[in-house]
Amino acid sequence: MTYQERREGESIDQMLRKFKRKVKSSGVLQDLRAKEFFEPPSDVKKRKFKAAVRRNRQQQRADEL
Repeated sequence: MTYQERREGESIDQMLRKFKRKVKSSGVLQDLRAKEFFEPPSDVKKRKFKAAVRRNRQQQRADEL
């Protein structure tokens, strides 16, 4: 779990910005949104396969340059 302690002389706004940055970098919200609805195992495999194909294409384009 991500948490942010308030330091001496730190405003609430500064603390909130730091907390939001930590939550975003940790991927908590992205993981929560992914698990919000049930996704069948076949759909998970398809999604991961498409992502791998996309990564490979991008890598090949980068290598050509």
